[in-house]
Amino acid sequence: MARLFGTDGVRGLANRDVTAELALDLAVGAAHVLALRGEFSKPRPRAIVGRDPRASGEFLSAAVAAGLASAGVDVIDVGVLPTPAVAFLTGTLGADLGVMISASHNPMQDNGIKFFDRNGYKLDDDVEDQIAAHMGENWERPVGARVGRISYDYEAVNAYVDAIVDTVTYSLEGLRVVVDCAHGAASHVGPLALERAGAEVIVIGNEPDGENINHEYGATAPRRMAAATVGHSAHVGVSFDGDADRCIASDEEGIIVDGDKIMGILALGAAEAGRLKDNVLVTTVMSNLGLRLAMEAHGVRTVNTAVGDRYVLEEMLRNGYNIGGEQSGHVLLTEFSTTGDGVLTALHLLSRLAEKRQKMSEVASVITQLPQVMINVPGVDKAAATTNSVVLEAVTAAEIALGDTGRVLLRPSGTEALVRVMVEAATQDEAESTARHLADVVKNNLALS
Repeated sequence: MARLFGTDGVRGLANRDVTAELALDLAVGAAHVLALRGEFSKPRPRAIVGRDPRASGEFLSAAVAAGLASAGVDVIDVGVLPTPAVAFLTGTLGADLGVMISASHNPMQDNGIKFFDRNGYKLDDDVEDQIAAHMGENWERPVGARVGRISYDYEAVNAYVDAIVDTVTYSLEGLRVVVDCAHGAASHVGPLALERAGAEVIVIGNEPDGENINHEYGATAPRRMAAATVGHSAHVGVSFDGDADRCIASDEEGIIVDGDKIMGILALGAAEAGRLKDNVLVTTVMSNLGLRLAMEAHGVRTVNTAVGDRYVLEEMLRNGYNIGGEQSGHVLLTEFSTTGDGVLTALHLLSRLAEKRQKMSEVASVITQLPQVMINVPGVDKAAATTNSVVLEAVTAAEIALGDTGRVLLRPSGTEALVRVMVEAATQDEAESTARHLADVVKNNLALS
């Protein structure tokens, strides 16, 4: 039986896969696992509930609040806020758990539910499985004064904004910044934080209507932000996704600065200041080889994990590392946050720009990314991708031919019957030809009958 929880909470088509009934049952399960301690608690446990602007988030957050309150948990509804803000408030307000209703960068019709523990961290797999196991079971329902109460605090956002602005070392005064909010959860918070830090802000994608989240705006569609950066003669542009746990940037010429470059820039700044723990940057296997080469040239070691911010965070917490992330713009700064935070990332990126007194293109030029080509090969036995002798021999031969300035990664998809072939090389032509060759080898030797 498949797990209910995926790599980042429960996610799917809203009102079909992720229903009000499911949201209520999940909330009750979470209350029993994360909040209730035997007999009904006195005082009652508390939960923070937030959401992004999707239309379906309105009924799903209401269902979550109802489930928690029915289990005897007091609910503080903080309204539309970024995922990292909900994580922050869960920890700082002394709540027993936090709940975020969001499908992050997914299209509007999807939605999801993710939980945070009392410290603001995402849950381990075993805790998520405990929540799923409690769903639908018989339980003693509190009555009378023991039921939870629901209150609303739409001013809590200010504590979050103040906290992340206070982490910035250099004033952003004099910097003109284009901010693309993806019509999402950072539509108010993102510009507010950058303005409080001193930047002149030009905002796009900040008119959420419940239906336009991530549509042609945001971190998954950064070209509009890049064009606006050039059009407004801005020093830099930043773009968040729907729940603002990602940040993608643009330099003054409209060239995209992705998550690899952003975390590389931040890691080098921290290393210079003596703040990069063990001089290590944590990345995933999908990060560009050019990032690792640039870090090595500056005395910074990279440690790779599986794809997924939760695996990056696990590695960071296990060893005390303080900067890591993904190419997608999901950057983790564990000195200041328990989860990826797009607005926090933007603040620190711009602070580095202010410190260096250089153009964004100059600051980013320290990392030269190698051409990268990805080909998805469908209809194959993905489990055999790492064991088939013909495929393995072809990969080895390709890696020898590419040498130190290239690499090959064959990654079975976690959700589909396909294998992703990723090749990096010194030139685009070499990357493309090698990827096509390996894709053909995978297709010819692993095809499903």
